Amino acid sequence: MDHSETRDSRGYPQATIYRTVEWVDTDASGHQHNSAVLRWVEAAEAELFRNLHLTDYFPVAPRVQQVVNYKAKLWFGQRVTATVRIHALGRTSLTMAFEVRGEAGGTPGRDGTDRHTLDDGSSDSGAVAAFGTVTTAHVPAGATAAQPWPEHFVQVLRGPSAA
Repeated sequence: MDHSETRDSRGYPQATIYRTVEWVDTDASGHQHNSAVLRWVEAAEAELFRNLHLTDYFPVAPRVQQVVNYKAKLWFGQRVTATVRIHALGRTSLTMAFEVRGEAGGTPGRDGTDRHTLDDGSSDSGAVAAFGTVTTAHVPAGATAAQPWPEHFVQVLRGPSAA
């Protein structure tokens, strides 16, 4: 399984994708490039809106803010999960929260040590490697400013409990 979609405790939808850190995802230090995290988050975002049958979201939802907090390194060959969930739905904006977690695996360090062992001897397997938010605004084709989200969009995101 390459993805999943569920709803969080507030009823907002979320989606998770599973990837492997590829060589192209790494930088000169041997761990993930900062842009790889955003690509995985965008892949989870795309999966979320495909699962919700809201593909009309993409051409009308430019990013207005991205906040990324990096906590751990991810290495070539390591499996990662990226989860995106709707955090807040405003009149014209939408904020998604995300987290990217690393699983055990990947290429060991040059000195032969396991890169997944922390300084205190514990493992970072399953640890949050990055988290943050992405905020988009609804700007329909031809508009020059944000407009309210269409009613069908709001109903799908809020789910059956909002009806």
